[in-house]
Amino acid sequence: MTYEVSFNPRAAVPDFGKYQLARAALNEAAKSALAEADVAYGPHERHRLDLYRPERNPAGDIHLYFHGGYWRAGDKSNFGFLAKALVDRGIAVVVPNYTLCGPSTFESVLESARAAFAWVVANASRQACSPFRVSLSGHSAGAYLCAHLLQAGLFPVLEGHEILGATLVSGVYTPAVAIGTTVNAELGFERPHIDAFDLAQRPWMRPTQANVFAGATEPPAWIALSRDYADMLRAAGSADGRFQLLPGHDHFSILDEYRAGGRIHEAIVAQHGSASSSAPND
Repeated sequence: MTYEVSFNPRAAVPDFGKYQLARAALNEAAKSALAEADVAYGPHERHRLDLYRPERNPAGDIHLYFHGGYWRAGDKSNFGFLAKALVDRGIAVVVPNYTLCGPSTFESVLESARAAFAWVVANASRQACSPFRVSLSGHSAGAYLCAHLLQAGLFPVLEGHEILGATLVSGVYTPAVAIGTTVNAELGFERPHIDAFDLAQRPWMRPTQANVFAGATEPPAWIALSRDYADMLRAAGSADGRFQLLPGHDHFSILDEYRAGGRIHEAIVAQHGSASSSAPND
């Protein structure tokens, strides 16, 4: 297996676009749960988020999801389907866009993630949510952004608060793996600068529940990124670091597990506990 296939998911799954097309109808239907769209959480044109809100949210639960795209692509509009599935379980969902490498620096991508999280905490009560009832998840590069927030201690915005849990899906925790791929033409990563952002051996500053997923048909080297990261978290006492390999899934099909009844969906609901264990209209 070539390095390109191992560390460029689109090279490993050339027909990756079919999954987004298949979810288009679900994303359209999810607009029924969209309470606020394109809310500004910062000054950049990509600093916009969508808020999905259930009719009833007795515990004030809220979930923050970061999309993937190797920090150089992706859009929040393609993930309404996963937000709707959680809204139907009584959990509010925030899906932000963030600045992308190429036009912006990697540092600005991380700043976007921090700003989106700060917005969630600062605006939770206004959305009938609780800053004490936040969970995080992300796919691929989005999993890195979740890990960055937890490794950095979530900065001052969460003083005295805890995170219910984090769910990391097919993540990349060592940005330098992109340097040997064609993706780096857009990213522009260079050593030793990008090595400073390696999270593979950096424990989280605040322990929390964790689920780390990967697809069983992803390249072995990409799977190892998640398995090794989960092992590190567990060894460091940062989290249980539970690693789960999902049979039959590649890097893009694994997102279907965010749909109602999917294993990723159920893992997130479980982190919120009994308050969200049934649909809001039950």
